[in-house]
Amino acid sequence: MTDVNARIVELGYTLPPVSAPKGNYKLLTRVGNVLYTAGHIPTPANGDIITGKVGQEVTAEQAYDAAHIVALAILATLKNELGDLNKIKQIVKLTGFVNCVDGFTAQPSVINGASDTFAKVFGDSGVGARSAVGTNALPLNVPVEIEAIVELKSDA
Repeated sequence: MTDVNARIVELGYTLPPVSAPKGNYKLLTRVGNVLYTAGHIPTPANGDIITGKVGQEVTAEQAYDAAHIVALAILATLKNELGDLNKIKQIVKLTGFVNCVDGFTAQPSVINGASDTFAKVFGDSGVGARSAVGTNALPLNVPVEIEAIVELKSDA
């Protein structure tokens, strides 16, 4: 099996610093061997939150890139909790929210930015169930917010 941490480096990905929660919640909760993450927003390594509504200030391609950044933020949170991303067995489900104008229907393509990232990092075990939902607003006017459900290996 491929070392996940080495794969991230090989792909040229840099995990951002873990952001503090923006309210009264935890970044993740563990129930047995399942981790549930809070919604993560696009905060690159430089700390500048990406903002804008898809179909207005943000293109679908830019939102795809923002979803990729969210996936990296989720990985950073998981690594912070676990110490080693090789403890992850599979991505069970992603739920992605897209802040978009009325009539925008490419939410699945936008959330592929996260799904594609997890698939590149974990291979087949990085592809789980998924929902991609359009909404008229998200906190801090971010274009995407994504949460994940992750199963850990039995010895993790």
